[in-house]
Amino acid sequence: MKAAVAKLFRGDAVIWGVIALLSIMSILAVYSSTGTLAFKYQEGNTLYYLTRHGALLFLGLVIIFITHRIPFNFYLKISKLLLYLCVPLLAWTLLKGTNLNEASRWMTLPGTGISFQTSDFAKFALILYIARFLAQNQGNIKDFKTGFWSIMVWILIVCGLILPANFSTAVMLFGTSLILLFLGRVQIKYILSVIGIGIAGLAVFILVMVNLPEEKQGRIGTWKKRIENFVSGNSEDNFQVEQSKIAIATGGFFGKGPGNSTQRNFLPHPYSDFIFAIIIEEYGIFIPFGIIFLYILLFFRAGVIVRKSSSAFAAFLSMGLALSLIFQAFINMAVAVNLFPVTGQTMPLVSMGGTSIIFTSAAFGIILSVSQSVTKTPEHEQSEAKS
Repeated sequence: MKAAVAKLFRGDAVIWGVIALLSIMSILAVYSSTGTLAFKYQEGNTLYYLTRHGALLFLGLVIIFITHRIPFNFYLKISKLLLYLCVPLLAWTLLKGTNLNEASRWMTLPGTGISFQTSDFAKFALILYIARFLAQNQGNIKDFKTGFWSIMVWILIVCGLILPANFSTAVMLFGTSLILLFLGRVQIKYILSVIGIGIAGLAVFILVMVNLPEEKQGRIGTWKKRIENFVSGNSEDNFQVEQSKIAIATGGFFGKGPGNSTQRNFLPHPYSDFIFAIIIEEYGIFIPFGIIFLYILLFFRAGVIVRKSSSAFAAFLSMGLALSLIFQAFINMAVAVNLFPVTGQTMPLVSMGGTSIIFTSAAFGIILSVSQSVTKTPEHEQSEAKS
């Protein structure tokens, strides 16, 4: 029986355990935190959002299963195609996308009514492409033009298209990309120069935007308000943070018990952006620390995979995807406990969401695919990468 399960679910068993535990926590937390939403929009049918989220989570597990059965070298072959596809999608979303919460982050598929965040797809595609680039260019990685600038252009294009509507995702992706370049032996002076130029450019952009009429400032006004509220520490001007603090404070050490949250009735987006606060309120401090441990464990196992890997592409791929998941998780938790300005980032594989679950699951599946092949070096990796 054990051998049959191991044959069916290949790869790192610890990562499979992390996936299982996060999925269980997701079902419990989302069911509890969507009660008010159900009474507001579904006539009190509390099973509606549980069923909907359960279906999405099941789809995510199917995606993990499929992607982990595909040899990781396949992702090297399609990485360039995915990057070329994500750029026009981001541009279209920025110009003609569906506007929700004053941000054009979603693309609605014609005739279906189905919306998805193109930034999630772009984040996934860019990490795959960077891993491919670093794997095939180790011979000239120290050169500025061929080893740095040729990949930096794509990073700037993708992050620049994400930035106007989703500042936090753009910054996280930019940071993940630079860490990958550093791990890929790109010269640190090039990376530091880009960071300096990027900060200066962002400052000029914000300075120009804040001097425009308020109705033309777009998301700049929201960024400014969130940062000012965070720096001032005045929770009275930030309803979300205030309600999150109440949820955490009233949860105590042992929590109010599953399903007994009161702040879910007041806290905006308790099932996604602030789900960590609801978990603390209902389960106390021990379960949340367990969740933190699971994400740290994921990062540790990704490091083990990198250390054992004999393929450069596999190493960069698994580390890039793991870093992306870890950054997103810890920023979500930091926002909930008021250690970071409000960003709107979900907790990977725990928060309710469609696009986020799909691409998070694909990332987990690819890491698992790499984990089962760490001792194998694809003989044609370099030739296929350049084709």
